[in-house]
Amino acid sequence: MHGLSTATPSDDSGLVHCSAVFLPGSPPRTGRLAFWHPDGTEPPARPGTHTELTVAGQGGRTYAVPARTLPVRDALPVLLRAGSAACASPAVVFWGAATVLALHLAARGPLLPGLGADGHDAWRVGPLTARDADRVRALAASMPPTAHAVPLDAGASPVLLPEPERQLRAFLDAVADVLPRTPAAPLAAGSGAFAAEEPQHLPAARAWAQDVAARHDAGVRLSLRIDVTGPAEEDAPAGHRAGPSFRAVPQLHGVGDTALVADVSSVWAGGPDAAFGPRARTDALLALRRAARAWAPLEPLLSAAVPDSVDLADEEVAELLGAAGRALAATGVPIHWPRELVRTFTARAVIGPPQGAEAADPALSAMPSFLSADALLAFDWRFTLGDRELSRAELDRLAEASRPVVRLRDRWVLVDPEEVRLARARRDHKVTPVEALAAVLTGSVETGGRSVGVEASGWLERLRERLADPEGGQEIAQPAALAATLRDYQLRGLNWLHRMTSLGLGGCLADDMGLGKTITLIALHLHRQTDASAAGPTLVVCPASLMGNWQREIEKFAPGTPVRRFHGPSRSLDGLADGEFVLTTYGTMRLDAAALAEAGWGMVVADEAQHVKNPYAATARQLRTIGAKARVALTGTPVENNLSELWAILDWTTPGLLGRLGTFRSRYAQAVEGGDTAAADRLAALIRPFLLRRRKSDPGIAPELPPKTETDRAVSLTAEQTGLYEAVVRETLAAISAAGGMERRGLVVGLMTALKQICNHPAQYLREEEPRIAGRSGKLELLDELLDTILSEGASVLVFTQYVRTARLLERHLAARGVRTQLLHGGTPVPEREAMVRRFQDGEVPVFLLSLKAAGTGLNLTRAGHVVHYDRWWNPAVEAQATDRAHRIGQTQPVQVHRLIAEGTVEDRIAAMLERKKELAEAVLGSGEAALTELTDAELAELVELRGGAR
Repeated sequence: MHGLSTATPSDDSGLVHCSAVFLPGSPPRTGRLAFWHPDGTEPPARPGTHTELTVAGQGGRTYAVPARTLPVRDALPVLLRAGSAACASPAVVFWGAATVLALHLAARGPLLPGLGADGHDAWRVGPLTARDADRVRALAASMPPTAHAVPLDAGASPVLLPEPERQLRAFLDAVADVLPRTPAAPLAAGSGAFAAEEPQHLPAARAWAQDVAARHDAGVRLSLRIDVTGPAEEDAPAGHRAGPSFRAVPQLHGVGDTALVADVSSVWAGGPDAAFGPRARTDALLALRRAARAWAPLEPLLSAAVPDSVDLADEEVAELLGAAGRALAATGVPIHWPRELVRTFTARAVIGPPQGAEAADPALSAMPSFLSADALLAFDWRFTLGDRELSRAELDRLAEASRPVVRLRDRWVLVDPEEVRLARARRDHKVTPVEALAAVLTGSVETGGRSVGVEASGWLERLRERLADPEGGQEIAQPAALAATLRDYQLRGLNWLHRMTSLGLGGCLADDMGLGKTITLIALHLHRQTDASAAGPTLVVCPASLMGNWQREIEKFAPGTPVRRFHGPSRSLDGLADGEFVLTTYGTMRLDAAALAEAGWGMVVADEAQHVKNPYAATARQLRTIGAKARVALTGTPVENNLSELWAILDWTTPGLLGRLGTFRSRYAQAVEGGDTAAADRLAALIRPFLLRRRKSDPGIAPELPPKTETDRAVSLTAEQTGLYEAVVRETLAAISAAGGMERRGLVVGLMTALKQICNHPAQYLREEEPRIAGRSGKLELLDELLDTILSEGASVLVFTQYVRTARLLERHLAARGVRTQLLHGGTPVPEREAMVRRFQDGEVPVFLLSLKAAGTGLNLTRAGHVVHYDRWWNPAVEAQATDRAHRIGQTQPVQVHRLIAEGTVEDRIAAMLERKKELAEAVLGSGEAALTELTDAELAELVELRGGAR
């Protein structure tokens, strides 16, 4: 934004916690924002001018408070940050929303020049549309009392406060008066009027200002009516029906009275002149000039004695049917066509066998392989004019016509020739089966840069209906070889997986952690072995920590099923059997993808499929080289950071379903992440059949699951932690302010890491080799208290941290206190991981210290009744996965979740941000620390500033 100042971080970071009130000025740009505390305490010492306000409190009592005032220009950056600031006051949040509205209006252009009551130049917002006015009224209705607490007359009784809408309009005008004025504006304008900061006294321009106000606040709107000229159809001599000709007639519409309509020629004749106001002709010429800039054939109207009409050539009619019509509509000039001419040309595509073709040729009812790119389906295009379907011969006639008006079936039809030619060119468009399925699921397809409606026929329509309800209808029973009884939702999941894989389609089972995705997949494997066309070995690719769990589950629920680990130095696929399970890790798969690709897999399973969320990484690329009759992804978090991760998973399970990544980003992801609900609906319709998502909280899913209680436990920093924290903030912010680009981003990430380490324990940040641990960390003291209570009750606990160094400090400290612990991290060998899980589940070790990244998924640790998050991850979905190591099927006791947060620090502010993002955890989440690197210096300072709570 031109002309907006930016205060330094140390200057304005505290203002958002004050209350705020707008003090109008004349001219409007001289208005000020006053920041004050209702309890009368001093606001931040800087920035701004110290003053004293008389404000109204409860019961209409007035009292004086100290305040800091900022000019509107300087206050805007502060107000813009209010929406993202933790604990911002309601009044500042309100004026922040008003700032956003003011900037939106100014960016769109409704600004009017004028003069204030004292004759000085001023800009104001206007004219407002009906929608704009509604937005202003709605926002004014939400104004909190502290946002207009300065009485109109402090000595009056009763006390009268400014009317909210009037106060808001004054603020919008003040912002409008500030924005066009920059140091360069007077030079560019050639004059100081309406450009310079200093008020310009222009009493001679009063009449002009009133004229501008009258013209824009009342005004007129223009439209074009297209009239048919020449003989009517029934009057044309036989054999001479060359078609009608056209002319464009400009019409005026009243802005305030929508029923007021008249031809411009009648206004020139002096008919309804009074109804449109004394400046009707001038207004009409101004509107015509804007329209002529959008479409040049209207220019003769500007020099005509009476701008009554302009005759149109055929090519001009065609332009109005296409690009010119859209350009005029964009400038607010609609076009009204003759009702007697048919002009509703539509094209839609039908994919699948033509109607009745399957009965004549049963082979057409066969479903092609969806994983084959060689099988192509042609669109059967259907074109209509009005309510009549066109034959191909009629379409050809329309496309080859030299005029936009064509005689068809004893009627004149009016169509855009270019649109018809494009439609005909699309007739031979072909798509792969999976592209056809995507088109019928969303109801549209992109061809030639345009979106066209799509319908399905034959087997494709039957498939669409079959996929419409992912959990509808039971097709198979639980396999006899399964040594367990599936729950109802697990059986529905098995049927869904069977349906998708038997159709040659892949699927992503995205149930919450702990709902039994593993046993459901084992049941699918057993069922597929009963069908010769689907039978074959199953390859499971999973994190190393889950291999033992997979083997135990297979041996327990599918006894007798061969299972091997393709892992370690002696790994081999020799003697691979049809019904065998092969377990491997993502790392081994990446190294031996060529050997794995040579085997004939009946099914490939990607467990914890978020490991392939980056489609460009070597892991994802190598996994795509391994062929199979069916592909299934298992994950509790199909989206952790952005929708491209969802594309990566589903494009592996069902290649081509979501199109190319770039197309997916432009058509869906960017729109959905920007809040486009229509795009979200289209994407949901496309992915719903291919992704089955059930949550523990869903009715009937896991009624036996005990409750989970989550508690944020705030702790104070020790004096040592406080000193380290403040020193790091001060020194790093100074370095950040002088850096740019990648260097700045690196400094920001380093700052966040350092502050979190200080909050954990000073020894972690200082990298002490032989640290003194006790008495130096508020978090550690609280953890000791929690463990004393938990262990005295005979319970077990999981303690998660994102830092292995923190875990080792805790291990050492707890060992000194005589507490039995074990530590699992990324470097723990697979056999030892499995032994650790077994010892914990058997109750041998009550405290399990875990690295969040290495142990946040897949493990079954239902012995724990407590989960402690010693430090916060940036993504609530990741934390939820870690908690689900204990809160999962098989858990019989309530689960208590304790999140340790250093009070008044960056952790406190991040906790508030994560709480606001909780509803988005299933859709689009922020990108963690990477997003923080894009904060301004002031926003960063506000985030990391140490506030009350340290000791």
